[in-house]
Amino acid sequence: MKKIPSNQIRNLLILTCINTLLLLSCSEEFLDAEPQSFFTPSNALNTPDGLNSVLSRALVNIRQEYYGDGTPMITENIFSEVAIEGTTDKAGPAQDLNLQILPDANLNSENSNRIGWFWENFYENIKFANTVLDRLENAEFESQQQRDDIAGRAMFHRAYAYYRLTHQFGNIPLVLNELTTPKLDFVTTHRDVILEFIKSELEQAVNMVSPSSPGGEVNQAAVLHLLTKVNLAVGDFTGAIESSSQLINGSAYALMTDRFGSDAGDSSKDVTWDLHQVENKSIPDNTEVILAGVDRLEFRDVGAVGSGTSVMRQATPLWWRFINTPDGQNGMSDRPGIAIDQVNQIGRGIGRNRGTRYSTKDIWVNSNNDERHKLGNWLDMEDLVYNAPSLEEAGNSYFGKNLQLYLPDGTPLCSDTIRNWYGFPRYKLFVPDPTRVKPSGGHGDWYIYRLAETYLLRAEAHFWNNDNDSAANDINAIRARAKADPITSADVNIDYILDERARELYYEENRNTELTRIAYIFARTGKTAYNGQTYSLDNFSTKNFWFDRIIEVTDFYNIPEVKTVFGVQFTMSPFHVLWPIPAPVINANTQGVINQNEGYPGTENNIPPLTNIPTE
Repeated sequence: MKKIPSNQIRNLLILTCINTLLLLSCSEEFLDAEPQSFFTPSNALNTPDGLNSVLSRALVNIRQEYYGDGTPMITENIFSEVAIEGTTDKAGPAQDLNLQILPDANLNSENSNRIGWFWENFYENIKFANTVLDRLENAEFESQQQRDDIAGRAMFHRAYAYYRLTHQFGNIPLVLNELTTPKLDFVTTHRDVILEFIKSELEQAVNMVSPSSPGGEVNQAAVLHLLTKVNLAVGDFTGAIESSSQLINGSAYALMTDRFGSDAGDSSKDVTWDLHQVENKSIPDNTEVILAGVDRLEFRDVGAVGSGTSVMRQATPLWWRFINTPDGQNGMSDRPGIAIDQVNQIGRGIGRNRGTRYSTKDIWVNSNNDERHKLGNWLDMEDLVYNAPSLEEAGNSYFGKNLQLYLPDGTPLCSDTIRNWYGFPRYKLFVPDPTRVKPSGGHGDWYIYRLAETYLLRAEAHFWNNDNDSAANDINAIRARAKADPITSADVNIDYILDERARELYYEENRNTELTRIAYIFARTGKTAYNGQTYSLDNFSTKNFWFDRIIEVTDFYNIPEVKTVFGVQFTMSPFHVLWPIPAPVINANTQGVINQNEGYPGTENNIPPLTNIPTE
């Protein structure tokens, strides 16, 4: 790993210090009824360093979505068409959604789902942003530029949180000021009001935030990228083209098309591999990264790292047991250092983020020379080999041969094909893990925003604006880098754009959020989808593109025959397009009404949401 510049070291140390400094009003409860002030009266929040420390804490919260065991990222994936919860040996994981996803259930558990994590952490980030913005007037700055940069980054964090929340939970409370006294009368504001508000703030922030920044910090490019998403969400497709084009055409950012970084001298690799090695994600040579989570092993002594990516544990199959040879012997071993040491090549997976047939098979039909699916970058289970030492010791002829799933008569050789048998992108999921004997996915930076997604967002905006020629050009820019066959304008629709997003952005994008955004656009515009259906905001929770898409392309939900080995059936309903507002949030708000989403208990108490910016 390359040496990190001193300004990045400073930034990482700030991320460490704020965990101590900001014990503040960080209650686990939403919008704490007894808010405490930051630090002490006449505190450090009247200085740029103090305000930056608060924004660094917001940055940590964004980063944490991608790290650790049972990472929140899994919940975003399993509420989409790219993955399901693959833990099959117990009840509790989010599989039978009709039964398990309820307002009063445990909505923030590493063992089930992390819906509550998003609510708590994004509202905490809103609190951080509001505090910074409200304290600007009494703070002293070295220059107007410094003040603007801090204010613009606070606007970004507030907009980032509200963009995600309005696509995960729909209509929600809009809070725009630091809370210094108890408040128990929150009300729900219509999501369109919130989205239009953050659009206007991001348009201001574009000209306030610095074009460049220390490693992992928000800069102008991140603001433009988020503004593009918000422009799409509110139906301003021309605005989305303009904001994405400003980033693509008018900045120092460019797609990585040449070899670079740690493995550049290895002729067996390619630029697709280089792009996704964690040590390459934030280096100066990488002109594609816009915003990345920073997690470096060399800073663990000062606490400036989390628990690592855990990505090989979460998203790689549980390949190391329950798979027999054709002659009935145990075929697999996760022991390191054996003759065929596969655990150090792919990690000790447990298959929690289990790719669907759609993301592991269907979108790769006719992939030809696409680097994202070539052998070595991508692995199917048939590419692994029987490696159990007992086979070698017995002289079994299957030792070292490729796995097979069935005998000629159709008898399966794997007892749990949900958890143990699916393909995966090794080039993304391989993260060296020197702290563990059996790797789980170690420390390293992770993409939050990169330019490839900006291209695909602009392609989508062109599609909504009925310009498929321009959409195809943007998609082909991504495909050309991967050596994939080009497409024509006749191929362009939302189905293809979502397919390309899945090929390029798997385990990077917030898939549920983006799929829901597209579902809202179909409902807002009334445009006929590729499936022949039209949608409306009037019945969004009972008929929507999000649900129809998942049911159409995946192979789990609402198919009674598909069950886990524990006997759990996979179910889903259209109303799951929006997650339940946690019941404790609603119950604690004794002097106001926070609405519950349709399909969940508690909607009988709903009142019309606000359609204007609240004054308090």
